[in-house]
Amino acid sequence: MTPPVFAHGHLRLYLLSLLADEPMHGYELILALEERFGGTYTPSAGTIYPRLAKLEEEGLVSKVPDGRKTVYAITDAGRAELAARQHELDEIESDLTDSVRRLADEVRSSVNQAMKSLRADLAAAAREARTEARSAGRTVRNDVRETVSTHLREAEIVLNDFRHEVRSDLRSMAARGELTPETVSGLKSRLDEVRSALFHLD
Repeated sequence: MTPPVFAHGHLRLYLLSLLADEPMHGYELILALEERFGGTYTPSAGTIYPRLAKLEEEGLVSKVPDGRKTVYAITDAGRAELAARQHELDEIESDLTDSVRRLADEVRSSVNQAMKSLRADLAAAAREARTEARSAGRTVRNDVRETVSTHLREAEIVLNDFRHEVRSDLRSMAARGELTPETVSGLKSRLDEVRSALFHLD
């Protein structure tokens, strides 16, 4: 099971730190968190607003209507709690940076390995086709060799396009906070299934 981005109570503290910089709307807080983590984490409104309501109930933030929106601001009590727990905030920053980096590295490694495996299988299939032709006593004519080469190039283009599309989709999932080790495991499993079906592997 994937651990949450924020441990219990840490998002509450982090929201206080953001409001210490300036008052914000709820949606601005969501965007500020997304920016802090380079798009790898975007909390939902259902995650942010209940915590803001709790902070208000505890007297740590106040809210003021601003047209159809609500602006949240840290109170003196909120600043006092933030100052008292500054060491925790430093640890939160460090832990989150490490966890986001590990997840990104895991995704990158899994996708790259899958692409390398598929390329190797395509190259092996082309070599086997040439070997079978020679063993049967047939000479592979230039036009046939060019056709095989063309097919291989086309397959490479398909693979590269697929890789870029998957990378874009993974980044979008990460931006929504939906990218997990289970996602990576599922991706690898499906790629293995495609490979087995394509090359009739047992």
